[in-house]
Amino acid sequence: MGVNEAAMNEEDKAALLEKDRNYLWHHISPHNENPMVVVSGEGSWLTDMDGNRYFDGMSGMWCVNVGHGRVEIAEAAAEQMKTVAYATLIQSHVPAIELAAKLNEWLIGDYRFFFSNSGSDANEVAFKIGRQYHHQRGKGSKYKYISRHRAYHGNSMGALSATGQAQRKLKYEPLGVGFSHVPPPYCYRCPFGQTKGSCKMQCAQAYEDAILWEGADSVAGIIVEPVITGGGMIVPPDPYLARLRKICDKHDVLLIVDEVICGFGRSGEKFGHQNFGVRPDIVTMAKGLTSAYSPLSATAVSAEMYESFKESGADNHFRHVNTFGGNPVSCAVALKNIEIIERENLVSRSAYIGKELFSRIKPLESHQYVGELRIFGSAIGIELVEDKRTKEPASAARVAAIIAECKQKGLLISKNGDTVPGFMNILTLSPPLSTTDDEIVFIAETLLQVFGV
Repeated sequence: MGVNEAAMNEEDKAALLEKDRNYLWHHISPHNENPMVVVSGEGSWLTDMDGNRYFDGMSGMWCVNVGHGRVEIAEAAAEQMKTVAYATLIQSHVPAIELAAKLNEWLIGDYRFFFSNSGSDANEVAFKIGRQYHHQRGKGSKYKYISRHRAYHGNSMGALSATGQAQRKLKYEPLGVGFSHVPPPYCYRCPFGQTKGSCKMQCAQAYEDAILWEGADSVAGIIVEPVITGGGMIVPPDPYLARLRKICDKHDVLLIVDEVICGFGRSGEKFGHQNFGVRPDIVTMAKGLTSAYSPLSATAVSAEMYESFKESGADNHFRHVNTFGGNPVSCAVALKNIEIIERENLVSRSAYIGKELFSRIKPLESHQYVGELRIFGSAIGIELVEDKRTKEPASAARVAAIIAECKQKGLLISKNGDTVPGFMNILTLSPPLSTTDDEIVFIAETLLQVFGV
């Protein structure tokens, strides 16, 4: 952990912390009396108010794909602010038009794009569009959505209904009507008692079983992340997503793929589902879309679906509006962000980072408290256990101690927090796609040192 000479003086630090304690409500945690106060970022590194530098091993919250401090993104935002800072998408503006065209180029197929602010927003829009689409085809009874346990799709009431993480729902239920869940494709802890590589893909069949039990005439769609990321880096078998596509086609059910985390190079492809050769009906995206330099999300809807919303009728248009969705500044930021990803070949770099890092930390597999290592592109999960034979999940204290020791050594990592009681035992890493070779070595050596391997 390096020290930056620009540390605040003690008086200024004390005043800032006092304001924090008096006025700020921290996200997804009890109030932290002594939070890490970030004051700057450059590349893959963050500096706090004490002058300590940390490698951002999670790209913020899986989102700062191109790294911190990209001046050209700031300049693109400033230039757009000077040109026009706001225009509603009830009409149109140039950055939104150009961004929609660029995103369509990145996807396989022909899509139309509805812009919002966050991943939760993008999924809410997907659920509304899906229900309305079926209505306009004379199938108004198709309103239900099926998701997976352990999956995360957002904090708003509909997206939280689709989320399969019990602890996030405590004290907020009842939630939206028409959402149910099936077991995840969790090979390490197979819900069906099967062994990886020798099963009959019961995890995929569970979707068809649920559709049949619910009645196919009542099911609008299913929603999946290509990989369950925040819920524990649960990577499905290779044929899984293609099987879901076939099931959806068979029962006239929409396939919605949540690319909020897996998109924009994180998976080693432009979008996570492209690793599995499927074409979704709807794709939702956020986070890496702007590398978190500005809030923006998008719901991509197949051109075929979009046609039903163009038909004449007082209520056939999509009756949804978002004041800040598709803000010109955010769209300009996204365009510059994608330009950087393309220019620096960060999609292929992501695949390289993941493979190189995974090979370097592979010795962890022999550690008594490591149950399994999992990888998807440059995202990595380390499942911790108390006993390798019984697979008893590691205690909260053990997980917290490892995260704290990594931070003490200058590496910020995370875990699957507030998911399933008793199973918050997976360490997660998702470094910027611009991470250098030396930084890969730093991450790996730090983890090996912390685990004593």
